[in-house]
Amino acid sequence: MSDANTHSMKQPRELYMLFFAEMWERFSFYGMRALLTLYLTVDLFESLGKEGAETKAFGIYAAYGSLVYATPFIGGILSDKVLGSKKAVMYGSVMMAIGHFVMAIENEFFLYIALSFLIIGNGFFKPNISTMVGGLYEDNDPRRDGGFTIFYIGINLGAMLAPLVCGYIGETYGWFWGFGLAGVGMMLGLAVFGQGKHRLGENGDPPSLERLKKKVAGLPMEYVVYLGGLAAVGAFALLVRHYELMTYVLTPFAIGVIGIIFITAIRNEKEVRERLFVVIVLLFFSTLFWAFFEQAGSSITVFTNFNVDRGPIKASLFQSVNPAFIMLLAPLFAMMWLRLNARGIEPSIPMKFALGLLLLGFGFVAMGYSGSLAKVGEVEVLANGVMVTKAAAVVPLFILVGGYLLHTMGELCMSPIGLSMVTKLSPKRNVSMVMGAWFLSSAMAHHIGGIIAVFTTGGGEEGQAAGEQALAAGLLGSVGDLSPEVLESYDKLATYLDVFTYIGWTAVGAAVLAAAISPILVKWMHGVR
Repeated sequence: MSDANTHSMKQPRELYMLFFAEMWERFSFYGMRALLTLYLTVDLFESLGKEGAETKAFGIYAAYGSLVYATPFIGGILSDKVLGSKKAVMYGSVMMAIGHFVMAIENEFFLYIALSFLIIGNGFFKPNISTMVGGLYEDNDPRRDGGFTIFYIGINLGAMLAPLVCGYIGETYGWFWGFGLAGVGMMLGLAVFGQGKHRLGENGDPPSLERLKKKVAGLPMEYVVYLGGLAAVGAFALLVRHYELMTYVLTPFAIGVIGIIFITAIRNEKEVRERLFVVIVLLFFSTLFWAFFEQAGSSITVFTNFNVDRGPIKASLFQSVNPAFIMLLAPLFAMMWLRLNARGIEPSIPMKFALGLLLLGFGFVAMGYSGSLAKVGEVEVLANGVMVTKAAAVVPLFILVGGYLLHTMGELCMSPIGLSMVTKLSPKRNVSMVMGAWFLSSAMAHHIGGIIAVFTTGGGEEGQAAGEQALAAGLLGSVGDLSPEVLESYDKLATYLDVFTYIGWTAVGAAVLAAAISPILVKWMHGVR
């Protein structure tokens, strides 16, 4: 690449092919995500009662999310050693398409099988599509952060469209149609990548054709990997079904992965070693951030369904708010980083992590202190497959939207920068493995997030007493509104707001810590920006 091209602000053409492939894959993922918790709580597990259904739904969602982000570590290694990124992405796409279509079968057994296909497929797809984006740039190319931000827009374009289409169709016409549309989105992503992958040249090719074709038990290594993925479907289905075992599975796995990165670090020269140490430290802050952020797919979704004054707008559609804000703000953030870089005052990567946690924390604190704005209103919710209207204690819609805005600004400080950071700080021969470890932080985050979400299923006498006091003070309406239904709703609202407040202040504290140690981390990065 010539010097002129390196410093040109024009992005590589191949970026846009990867952009659309990822966009459709994210459409499928977030289309399913928009419906999953609602489907489980108001339909599949409705017989368990509200608290029992929510507890089981949050557990399944957390286990699924954990495994979705744990398997990229394995997929990254298999790509680095055998398949190469192109073949890994193709295989992952096929597995996920199967999973989405199986998800359309409304049955608990097929739920676990479908989620298992999605977990395995994502493990092959996720680290490798990002690795190929990184492979479009040379080291210290100033376009890299901007390229990842554009790529991130593709992620969020799919994520924005999915709840609007799959969420609306699923809640209005039936879960089958919503989940089926997610499968169609995955097929479109597969088609885009399949038609355009030749334009990537050697970027993403298998590392060794000899190893790819090497016979194991009479089969080429490539097919052994594919069959191994299929064989793992049953094991992952059992893990999702018995989600309470995830602590015993995920914790040693995470410790082992961090151990592998640590060993890799100490076996390298000082510069590489200290850069990998920075990755390990930032993985901790990333895990904390996403554990809180991913409440959007569990507790915040149920909070929106039952305790937000949303009018006739369906709860699943609010999962489009975050990606919509990203669509609006990502170009502004990309320009802001470039301009600050030109002036020599761009925040370091660790300081961007601190800013992200701070903004996320402020978003939760704002939501947590919204109780004084609560009133009695009406919400439309699904009950026995029918949409019904019921009285509820609700907070204004702007509280939810404002919280999402602050969360989004925090996300833009961390996530696209985090993906770019991994490709900058990792040795080229280990970049997919470390990218997989980066996604592993999201695996731990989903697991921890599921534990946090379960706290919102509680309530009790204190919440009901708070409801009575609020009614007496005129916060929820007249004494005539003092019905068991409203008291129960205020009880639930009080629980949500308490948990959101604790989350918010914990995130703010983590932001202060990240800012305090950022000078040390910057030194260890040895000039990487």
